[in-house]
Amino acid sequence: MRRVWLAAPALLALAAAPARDADPWSRLPRVLARIQAPRFPARDVLITEHGAVADGSDATEAFRAAIAACSRAGGGRVVVPPGEYLTGPIHLKSRVNLHLQKGALVRFVTDPARYLPPVLTRWEGVELMGYSPLIYAFEQESIAVTGEGTLDGQAGPDRWWSWRKDGPESQKPDRTRLFQQAEAGAPVAERVYGAGHYLRPPFLEPYRCRNVLIEGVTIRSSPFWVIHPVLCRNVTVRNVTVVSHGPNNDGCDPESSSDVLIEGSVFDTGDDCIALKSGRNADGRRLNVPVERVVVRRCRMRAGHGGVTIGSEISGGARDVFVERCEMSSPDLERGIRVKTNAMRGGVVENLFVRDVSIGEVGNAVDVDMLYEEGAAGPHRPVVRNIRIERLDVRKAAYALFLRTLDGSPLQRMVVKDSAFRSVTRGNRIEGVVDLALENVTLLPEAAAQR
Repeated sequence: MRRVWLAAPALLALAAAPARDADPWSRLPRVLARIQAPRFPARDVLITEHGAVADGSDATEAFRAAIAACSRAGGGRVVVPPGEYLTGPIHLKSRVNLHLQKGALVRFVTDPARYLPPVLTRWEGVELMGYSPLIYAFEQESIAVTGEGTLDGQAGPDRWWSWRKDGPESQKPDRTRLFQQAEAGAPVAERVYGAGHYLRPPFLEPYRCRNVLIEGVTIRSSPFWVIHPVLCRNVTVRNVTVVSHGPNNDGCDPESSSDVLIEGSVFDTGDDCIALKSGRNADGRRLNVPVERVVVRRCRMRAGHGGVTIGSEISGGARDVFVERCEMSSPDLERGIRVKTNAMRGGVVENLFVRDVSIGEVGNAVDVDMLYEEGAAGPHRPVVRNIRIERLDVRKAAYALFLRTLDGSPLQRMVVKDSAFRSVTRGNRIEGVVDLALENVTLLPEAAAQR
């Protein structure tokens, strides 16, 4: 039986999914076979052997020396023993695994001057020369951050996060200027935002790297996006806990990266828990590299703007995304599964497959929005197609389906199957042209669900 309650008028085409999508999950084993965590030589280099003292004093030089020594020797683990350590930015090298033993706490200094000189990074989908990420690797191969310890960015309302607000140290003028430079095609070397500028660095950013592993650690209080692999291949994020409630504190944002596995992790964030990205507007089209072959499984999402999100910096496109066996719930979780784009981003988002996801409490359970931010004010019409959601169980939501399209950009081939939406207070909101197939879908308003 199909019971569907539509709370808003919509132009719907109810149709079966194409035959070629009858079993999209048959592709998953081939995707997973491409993702292999790197291995490292059986060699340990302790930071305490290079001058670090586990008393909270500054160990920046010890981290640098230990990483350099490990790299010269051919690679291995740079080990952080139990205790507390303070450091500036950590730059990883090929074949080096930064390993935090249980009881290790690494705090990062909050003086922006310590994160200079500028490095090549990507800020809200635009390349620039900016503050170094707290942990950074550029064009390295086989790198890792592992262990049972904690990484603390020490960001807070008066450190880093204050740049999000108005005032003499506001990111707004720099953000506007950077986006203008990108639209004008200014060379990246001329987009320099170091001393005297206010674009916050991400926490952990491998840039143009291959074979990346982030496993086991707890990360908290990030200045900006937390885990941000950019233009990387073969990335594994496993059993990580992210607790960071600052502005734009996305948990994990693979950007223009391929063959990515995110599993067994917990995200409790101030923005999207997981957000797949591929560059913003003209700069995203300049690089034109999609985020693709991404698997998210067995993760837990708590507070955040979205559980699993694609966009909004998605001009390079996204494809072949698999989400399964995840749990999401919080009165502060605004959306469950989300695609956000607009006519300035453009790009093609296709082949999003979701199954066996449980949502306890959420704002919008499934949200596809082509009118995000700039909305229709642009010439680059986005394409969103081939979304299949199966066995989605939602216990409480404002909207079950929140779908908004642009004129000339219909939502193509979306299937919701064998799913239940309970205690829905506002029904569905569907605007525009939507090709939607509902198969064995139950939607109960709040009053009916409580009977």
